[in-house]
Amino acid sequence: MATYLEFERPIAEMTSKIEELSLMGDDADINIAEEVERLNKKKDELVHRIYNNATRSEVAQLSRHPDRPNLLDYVPLIFDDFQELHGDRAFADDAAIVGGIARFREHSVMVVGHQKGKTTKEKIHRNFGMAKPEGYRKALRLFRLAERFDMPVLTFIDTSGAWPGIDAEERGQSEAIARNLMDLAVLKVPVISTVIGEGGSGGALAIGVGDRLFMQKLSTYAVISPEGCAAILWRDRKYAPQAAEALKPTAVDMQELGLIDGIIDEPKDGAHRDLEGAANFLAEVLYNSLTELLQIPVATLLKERENRLRNLGEFTRK
Repeated sequence: MATYLEFERPIAEMTSKIEELSLMGDDADINIAEEVERLNKKKDELVHRIYNNATRSEVAQLSRHPDRPNLLDYVPLIFDDFQELHGDRAFADDAAIVGGIARFREHSVMVVGHQKGKTTKEKIHRNFGMAKPEGYRKALRLFRLAERFDMPVLTFIDTSGAWPGIDAEERGQSEAIARNLMDLAVLKVPVISTVIGEGGSGGALAIGVGDRLFMQKLSTYAVISPEGCAAILWRDRKYAPQAAEALKPTAVDMQELGLIDGIIDEPKDGAHRDLEGAANFLAEVLYNSLTELLQIPVATLLKERENRLRNLGEFTRK
């Protein structure tokens, strides 16, 4: 059964009407096919209006929609021969980070990303996509492996943040994230990062440094979730909508601020309603970007990456 958020209720009601009508038999007084077509057009207009006029808070909710695709939903639709690799060779295998070698059309690539899970059991196993130090060290191991075998790296960001527990701090969470930032900045292969859901704080940034950064249309990228920000500033999560407006976490906001390289479109019903359509949009952008980056000599690639990273953000002196 599809899940609908509160502001998606009109879509749910319209969908229900269409399904009920479609199950009706032929009636001499009504042309079922014509009525269904009319309601489908009306639904498309409704979906377009709701998603294109969504507030920042609503986009944040869509970015973590229960039905939104995870990395492992996309893998079989975009890649061939995916071989998952496990463990950081130091402590454990963190299921919140998934990574492995795959074929992407004519290229061998290293795929690394967060995995939240869908069912309650999966979410607990994946720690809701919040990686611990061993997760980021696993990612780093795979980045270095990709460099050794001259394979481009494709990362997929989908986390509310790195795991903040005492166990993670004891094992060096901040050092693990910092190490990834440093090594990704000088990795001698193309690195393309894409936010496919939530992009939260250093947990996202730890696999988000590279030559290109893209966001799917209904994803978010921020230092903290609107709810977390509201809890800190107002001491009440009910102020999340105001926090979202201040954070400006949407793909459109990020593009206007010059922090990402492009927005990846989603099907009219969103990635959470059309996985295959979303995968097609994602694959096309990744392939075009990868083709472009592979033409650039390594020395030039590293220099352009350095310039890109150094030019992120602005400040003024008074």
